[in-house]
Amino acid sequence: MSNVTVNGIQIEYETFGASSGRPLLLIIGLGGQMIHWDDDLCRDLARSGHYVIRFDNRDAGLSTKFDEAGVPNLAEAFGKLLQGEKISAPYTLDDMADDAIGLLDALGIRRAHICGMSMGGMIAQTIVIRHPPRVLSLTSIYSNTGNPELPQPKPEVIGALITPPPQEREACIEHMVGVFKIFAGPGFPFDEDWTRKIMAASYDRSFYPPGMARQLIAILAHG
Repeated sequence: MSNVTVNGIQIEYETFGASSGRPLLLIIGLGGQMIHWDDDLCRDLARSGHYVIRFDNRDAGLSTKFDEAGVPNLAEAFGKLLQGEKISAPYTLDDMADDAIGLLDALGIRRAHICGMSMGGMIAQTIVIRHPPRVLSLTSIYSNTGNPELPQPKPEVIGALITPPPQEREACIEHMVGVFKIFAGPGFPFDEDWTRKIMAASYDRSFYPPGMARQLIAILAHG
């Protein structure tokens, strides 16, 4: 793994495959780390001819943390959102999209296929809006456009999002497995063993709940 300075912060990243391959930038979701993009998946994509780039968003993993911004009050933010009030945030999805483009710049990549999941899909869409010449294609996985007319999250999902995880390792892992089980819903099989494994690896690599809270505020403030 390596890191580069973009937008005045450090971004941790990793690549798979030959740099001469088709550039594919993978953008992870809320509170996630680049290791959530499964190693075998990345290798398969590289074997198919892609130059795969995965990275930690700001405020997650081994990228720069925004401790000076403090921990936001999520319940208050959701209340403001419901009342149509403006939400202030230390950064927005625009900044996170520019981070991703800065990473491509650092790697000397002019245009890339962009793939994001959840919040990563929102960042990917923002890249298309802000930097259209840089995009070869867009893949948005279980994400949202922010259109208020679309179906909104169920109350139990909102509750899972704003509930801080336990500090203790095993309790945190169990909590996050439960959160992802709620997110997955009943429509498809839920791989609990893989989820528990990746939650344990994430905890050991960088346990940092404040970053997830600030990323959520970035989404709410973006509109």
